[in-house]
Amino acid sequence: MPAPSPYCPPPAESVVTIHCDDEIVLIDKPSGLLSVPGRGPEKAFCAQSVASDRYGPVLTVHRLDMDTSGLMLFARTKEAQRALSRQFEKRTVNKTYQALVEGSVSGDTGTIDKAIAKYSLDRPLRHLDPDGQAAITHWHVIERTADQSRLQLHPETGRSHQLRLHLASMGHPILGDVFYGDKTRYPRLCLHAETLEIDHPDTAARMRFSAPIPF
Repeated sequence: MPAPSPYCPPPAESVVTIHCDDEIVLIDKPSGLLSVPGRGPEKAFCAQSVASDRYGPVLTVHRLDMDTSGLMLFARTKEAQRALSRQFEKRTVNKTYQALVEGSVSGDTGTIDKAIAKYSLDRPLRHLDPDGQAAITHWHVIERTADQSRLQLHPETGRSHQLRLHLASMGHPILGDVFYGDKTRYPRLCLHAETLEIDHPDTAARMRFSAPIPF
């Protein structure tokens, strides 16, 4: 496992607000920023702290890996947090990601159904385990060249490192993946949470948000 690098997050100004109302806040989190505080005071600066500085206390609904960019949702009340968390649990939230991966992917669409171990001795790494938690990812190719492919990903489940592991298991690790690929191929992890569709916790209106692809 590679040695951890010092935490050098991007500045608060790089966090873009996508939407804010009385119940929810959505941001476009840059790569390199923790979603929530890590261990130690040097890791207190994170997406949640930036959102709280701007809009008052916010509550976590889901997380993105530090190296993953894109849409991240926060609740502004405990009632909204409970309602949104239920949507994630019931899988009524629709999420898509984009990724650049190594190699030319054969086929245009597919599904990866490979369970992931809940725990690993080599934290923060995870590994595929047939006795682990169910993990399902649908994918389709947007474009490909001889040495890389751009994919849209639709995860049915939200396991830690699911997209990284699943794509690496295909023989097409995500470019810039320091854990399961070759980090020298790209200066950042090429994984971005592109769209998020939820029912508003107050009005129940279906809402769809998107964040531009940065790679």
